[in-house]
Amino acid sequence: MNYQESRRLEPGKLVVASHNPGKLREIAELLAPYGIEPVSAADLGLPEPAETGTTFVANAELKALLASDLSGLPALADDSGLCVEALGGEPGIFSARWAGESKDFGLAMQLVEEHLGRVDPEAGRGAWFACALAVAWPDGHLESFEGRVDGKLVWPPRGDHGFGYDPMFVANGREETFGEMDQAEKHAISHRADAFGKLVAALF
Repeated sequence: MNYQESRRLEPGKLVVASHNPGKLREIAELLAPYGIEPVSAADLGLPEPAETGTTFVANAELKALLASDLSGLPALADDSGLCVEALGGEPGIFSARWAGESKDFGLAMQLVEEHLGRVDPEAGRGAWFACALAVAWPDGHLESFEGRVDGKLVWPPRGDHGFGYDPMFVANGREETFGEMDQAEKHAISHRADAFGKLVAALF
């Protein structure tokens, strides 16, 4: 979290600065108990900024600031991705880009597996999902929160729930992939839930 005085997030409209339907669905479900009315950036016709940051936090913050500035409403942005230990943390902040213009995460998962095949098999299949959430207000006030869930990668992918790299990720202590898991159960343990718990503690 940014080291400044926290500001409460009041009930009402909040722009979710994402054009990703899967992320929008997860964030809307997480916000549901707090009287927040999520409005997607896509529905407002807001552009997707170039993600020029070098960290998840930096990218989340620039997306939240732009959406809040253009809409005149508080905005919440997420930047998240899969980080693979044997690949030096890749794809990391480039997780969506590995899926290409068509956002084909079947292709992205195949690329991860191919890259793993080129490294030392002894390096293992440890990985983690990282998430940064940033909330911006129209006056420029900004707060950010980070979450993480550790696990391992499996191949071939399993399950058709979730989105992104979920079908190849098994969280520590679990047997199902995020793609097989009941989504309410996933939301309770995910990287996004971890970051969201910190956001709730600070802003509600």
